[in-house]
Amino acid sequence: MSAEKDKPADDDSKTAFQEFRSRLRLLYHSQSPGAQRFQALVLIVDLAIIAFFIATPLLRGDESFLWIDYSIAALLAVDLVARALATTDIMRWLRQLPIIIDIFILATLLAPTLFFNLGFLRILRLWTLTRSSTFWRPLRKRNLGIYQEPIQAVINLLVFLFVVTGFVYTAFANRGHDNIAGYVDALYFTVATVTTTGFGDITLPGTWGKLTSIVIMIVGISLFVRLAQSIFRPNKVNFPCPECGLQKHDPDAVHCKACGHVLNIPDHGHY
Repeated sequence: MSAEKDKPADDDSKTAFQEFRSRLRLLYHSQSPGAQRFQALVLIVDLAIIAFFIATPLLRGDESFLWIDYSIAALLAVDLVARALATTDIMRWLRQLPIIIDIFILATLLAPTLFFNLGFLRILRLWTLTRSSTFWRPLRKRNLGIYQEPIQAVINLLVFLFVVTGFVYTAFANRGHDNIAGYVDALYFTVATVTTTGFGDITLPGTWGKLTSIVIMIVGISLFVRLAQSIFRPNKVNFPCPECGLQKHDPDAVHCKACGHVLNIPDHGHY
């Protein structure tokens, strides 16, 4: 008799959990007014967290730093759990690169002392944020989707700058090298190297320093070329061809360039 009484309660709890997951799915992926307000709030919080990550080297000595660090860890953990529950396939979701990076960032927040030398990678949160359609939705709502690629190129360049700056600061300034006295010096060196202006007043010592500078210049030039291409080449629209899967097409394309399949690309009024 007791088993029969417990069964409806178990069913009710499962139903309530499923409803909770459905509610989260709507909040994270729906385009209803309430969901859009929720997504906008999440985006604002994410941008504030990224601003904290950028300022971390300057705030690390503050007494309240650890409290802020752990508070952000709690926010990020709640967001990751909520997004996991909102997905239909958690294991597939966990294998996605942006999610793996977010989990690693959470680990650096929960154990800042253990992952002190890898804290500069937290800025990758900005890159993972741009992998979400929520980040670009306000742009598309205002018929500005054609600017997504240039903005993405700028963000990629900024992420690279801050990751390299953090690496240079961690690898050289913290080891007592006179040339890199602080975070601003590391940022100055990174910008001068990426732009290949190379003023020469700040350099990295030794063979590893020279090799680091070479890698920074090569990757930096590639990112600048990518940025220039996205700004000056003819605008393309993202529309997967149903036949061959080609993503990029001219806005007025009728046929796919790769396979000739007839396309039905929405005009700007439907973005």
